[in-house]
Amino acid sequence: MPVLPVSRGRTIVMGVLNVTPDSFADGGQFRATEEALVQARRLIAEGADILDIGAESTRPGSDPVPEQEELDRAAPVVTTIANEFAVPISIDTYKPAVAEECLKLGATIVNDVTGLRDAAMMKTIKRHGAAAIIMHMRGMPKTMQQDVDYDDVVSDVRTFLAERIAAARSKGIEEIVIDPGIGFSKTASQNFQLLRRLQEFQGLQMPVLIGPSRKSFLGSLASRLPVEDRLEGTIAACCVGALNGAAIVRVHDVRAVKRALEVVDAIRFAKAD
Repeated sequence: MPVLPVSRGRTIVMGVLNVTPDSFADGGQFRATEEALVQARRLIAEGADILDIGAESTRPGSDPVPEQEELDRAAPVVTTIANEFAVPISIDTYKPAVAEECLKLGATIVNDVTGLRDAAMMKTIKRHGAAAIIMHMRGMPKTMQQDVDYDDVVSDVRTFLAERIAAARSKGIEEIVIDPGIGFSKTASQNFQLLRRLQEFQGLQMPVLIGPSRKSFLGSLASRLPVEDRLEGTIAACCVGALNGAAIVRVHDVRAVKRALEVVDAIRFAKAD
C-alpha cells in the first residue's frame, strides 16, 4: 500500500514542524514536546496532509547536531503524533540511526536533504518499506552556499536527481519523491529559475516536492521582507510551483497556502465541459 498521499487531483500540503532551537523561520517555538504537539494539532486542523518533523536545523551555515541529541528531540514528538493521529509522518534527517528509530516509532517517510548519499540510509528505508524524499544539495548546510556555480542549475540538479533515483531503485526503494532543493546550494536567482522551469523535472517521472516556505530568496527582492513577512511570497511560490507540476509543497503556513492552492488546483485540473 502506498505511503505517500500523492493525488492526481490536488496539490498535497506538507506541514513543517521544527523541534529545534535554531531553525531560521520558527526556531525554538516548538522545541518542547507539548508545544510541538500543540503545533502538530494546529497544522493537521488546518489541513496538512503530511507532517515533516525536523530536529536539526539545515539553514545555511548551521552546525550539525549530535545524533543522540537529534533523536532525543524527535523521538517523543514522532511517538505521540503517531499514536494520536493518522496523518503520515515524515522525519527530516540524513542520519540513518535517527531515521531507523523514528520509522520504528511511526514515521513512514524519510526526507533526506543529502539525497540518500549514505548507503546505510537507503538500507534503512528499504527495510522499513518507507517512502523517500530525495533532495538536491551540494555538501552540507554549513558550507552549501559556498558551492553555487552551475553550468545550468536546472539541468545539473536534474542530472543529480536522476542519478539518485537510479541508486534508490537499485536498492529496492519503491516510493520516491524528488526535491530540487530550493534554498540549498542555490542563489536567489537560481531558486527563481528552478520554480520557473520546474516542469523540466517531470521527465524523471517522480512526484516533485518544493519547499520555498519563508526562505531567504523571497527576501532578496526589492521589498527586502524579513522572515515573518514572507507569507504572500510563500503563497506565490507555491502556486507557481503547483502550476508548473509540483505534487507536494512543504510549508509552515498550512491554512493560507492550502486555501490558495484550492484555486490553483481548480485551474490546474479544470476539464472542458
